Amino acid sequence: MNAPGMKATEVPAIAGAYLFEPTPYADERGFFCRTFDADVVRSVGLDPDSFVQDSVSRSVRGVLRGLHLRSGAGEAKLVRCSYGRIFDVVVDLRTDSPTYRNRAFFELSGETQLTLYIPAGCAHGFQALTETADTSYRIDRPHDPAEDVTIAFDDPELAIPWPLPVTSMSQRDLEAPRLAKALQNMES
Repeated sequence: MNAPGMKATEVPAIAGAYLFEPTPYADERGFFCRTFDADVVRSVGLDPDSFVQDSVSRSVRGVLRGLHLRSGAGEAKLVRCSYGRIFDVVVDLRTDSPTYRNRAFFELSGETQLTLYIPAGCAHGFQALTETADTSYRIDRPHDPAEDVTIAFDDPELAIPWPLPVTSMSQRDLEAPRLAKALQNMES
């Protein structure tokens, strides 16, 4: 659906994923744009009321976060870079999906204010491309650390073309297993 100020576009590589593109209004003061529109979200079959938590992370250039997903019912999320730029990655790990194991890459930025909808069951990660990058998340279930799953960012099976050398990452991400092991752990 296209509405004044925002449109939704399917992501062909990941079934059920969408990009929500606002139309910023810019003038000498800067810009203003809509970053969430319940009617547009609803028009693609998503429940706008299902999102229960908003979070934000700030990263410096080269920081890599991910690849993360949740076990159990999973976690759908809306992701947007509100300031700076990030290289964003989605990997479809839903065994019943027609795009199972597909990867998709996006550049999200504070200039475009694009929002990416990532369906539950997909792994997600990103790398900061600018000196400061603020990334906002809106998730559809309260976070439960016991369900966290992490996959090695440099798994050769995924061959993700991270654009910069990694300057920093969490200990959890550094110790993450490869995809095959993470999937095996999720099944047991």
